[in-house]
Amino acid sequence: MSEGGAKPWDTDPILRVEHLTMRFGGLTAVDDVSFSVGREDITALIGPNGAGKTTVFNCITGFYKPTEGMLTLDADGGDPFYLERLSDYEINADARVARTFQNIRLFPGMTVLENLLVAQHNVLSRASGFSFGAILGLGQFGRAEQDAVDLARSWLDRIGLLPRADEAAGGLPYGDQRRLEIARAMCTRPKLLCLDEPAAGLNARESEALNALLQTIRETDGTAIFLIEHDMSVVMRISDHVIVLDYGKKIADGTPSDVRNDPHVIAAYLGVSDEDAQALEARP
Repeated sequence: MSEGGAKPWDTDPILRVEHLTMRFGGLTAVDDVSFSVGREDITALIGPNGAGKTTVFNCITGFYKPTEGMLTLDADGGDPFYLERLSDYEINADARVARTFQNIRLFPGMTVLENLLVAQHNVLSRASGFSFGAILGLGQFGRAEQDAVDLARSWLDRIGLLPRADEAAGGLPYGDQRRLEIARAMCTRPKLLCLDEPAAGLNARESEALNALLQTIRETDGTAIFLIEHDMSVVMRISDHVIVLDYGKKIADGTPSDVRNDPHVIAAYLGVSDEDAQALEARP
């Protein structure tokens, strides 16, 4: 892994993670981890099971409060958001960080379209004057409601689910549900989209569709993407930047090519003898 010179994701980061540490009692799950997420990048966080990936993810999205460290989001060049000080609601609504989950969390009894409208409840609530505008039929709420429907339908068109807009979300095939969950997150108009193992359970065709969708989001919508993923074919194909954790520590940080060939990463994933491990640790 190359250490010399400024890295592209360090020159204009949307997110800076500095000295992040998370302890649970006597267990240190994340130990002094620092990295940046580039404003126009797809950034992957990888590592063996138990490496601390989900803990990092949950700190960024507000589900955990870090024991130590700073998480600074600079979405638009204005005042930065210090995520470690915000609730998960504020991180989503104000800092405009959206996330998906490893286990799909759609509303299965609601329609496909309704799932995307629910994601826009903050905008609709403000437009309604927190219900009074909706009750009185004010024009501002009507326009906001139509805009919400238009945005939802445009995303359904992009993921190929517009013909199924009025069907129950729970009846969709698994791969369609994955894409719908990503579309729902995008309906919050995020600056940073955090995806927790988006390729989990997908077949090769569905993974290809996912790759295309994520690349389009990055290139067309200008949304930075930060993901945890175990499918290395997805990570190495679409990522601009890969960070590797092992036992809560960062062991590599670079391009997919850098990481793929890093002996410490190979050792972490494949395991080595004690003698080989000591030789690796002795390397500069």
